[in-house]
Amino acid sequence: MIWDCFTESGLGPLVKLEGRITAVIYVDILQNNLLSYIDTLENKEDYIFQEDNAPIHTANIAKKWRRDNNIESLLWLAQSPDMNPIENLWDELDRQVRARRPLLKNQEELWQALQEEWLKIDEDKYKNLVNSMPRRIAAVIKSKGNPTKY
Repeated sequence: MIWDCFTESGLGPLVKLEGRITAVIYVDILQNNLLSYIDTLENKEDYIFQEDNAPIHTANIAKKWRRDNNIESLLWLAQSPDMNPIENLWDELDRQVRARRPLLKNQEELWQALQEEWLKIDEDKYKNLVNSMPRRIAAVIKSKGNPTKY
């Protein structure tokens, strides 16, 4: 598994995750990666953090960490993958890695390829995804939480 983030202005770090990820580990990931990424942003106040309703995201310790660090989060509907643009970036990353030749032989080569291909994702891709959020939100509201074209 990997954790990552992005904004209209750039891609955040890829973080390799191993084993079972608890809420405590998740908060540590945010503390050590999200905050430093936010510090690189030109406008540190102009973002909304988005995550799904995974139990580690909704745990009290994670909620408290977000409150303590003034992290504004987008409210998330249950069963709503339409709202998550990171899925599009993961799909792009997957396609790029699978297209590599020669084929990857082990987990270390996979990790290296993921890092290299992540940095090659076209800037227009993540800018368009961020700019699509108002349309995604409107589509989910219009469909009353049912699937949308996204």
